Amino acid sequence: MASLHPTTAMLPHRHSPAPSLSASSLSWSAAIAVSRIPPARGLALHPSVPPPASGNRQSPVVCAAWTRRSRGEAEQRPNRKSWKQRTDMYMRPFLLNVFFSKRFVHAKVMHRGTSKVIAVATTNAKDLRLTLPSLVDDNACRTIGRLIAERSMDADVFALAYEPKKNERIEGKLGIVIDTIKEHGIIFV
Repeated sequence: MASLHPTTAMLPHRHSPAPSLSASSLSWSAAIAVSRIPPARGLALHPSVPPPASGNRQSPVVCAAWTRRSRGEAEQRPNRKSWKQRTDMYMRPFLLNVFFSKRFVHAKVMHRGTSKVIAVATTNAKDLRLTLPSLVDDNACRTIGRLIAERSMDADVFALAYEPKKNERIEGKLGIVIDTIKEHGIIFV
């Protein structure tokens, strides 16, 4: 009446003696039974780790394993944003974006939450393109800064934020645009 299933093959029958576990047994129930056998007292797991003292049953290796952050803990919250990343969009909602090409200067003010454009100014516009002698010099940057400030105030926006890109300095033409916007009454936060 022996069953071929590995879990029932290891179970003792009513009239048969208890089966002995062999080293060549490949069933998962045999592996569980073997793993429950406590190791001998004098055995060390690694040659460099001394055996635990009789009064202290915890190994220093086991204590050190709990100090690291486990993978399961990292997988629970993989992309958790910081407080600043979560609230910056609401604390500083209007963002200034300035782009310099070889031929033109472009600037716009966007609302971060809705991605709506509040104010736009570019030297590629027809009225500026015909009146300015140069579309990329310092005078053009001052004109763009003045137009952005006026159009932002018309849209009831009095505070802007500018986030420089990595390794970007606020100097030169960019500094001229931002200084002109500040001179015309816009606060940078």
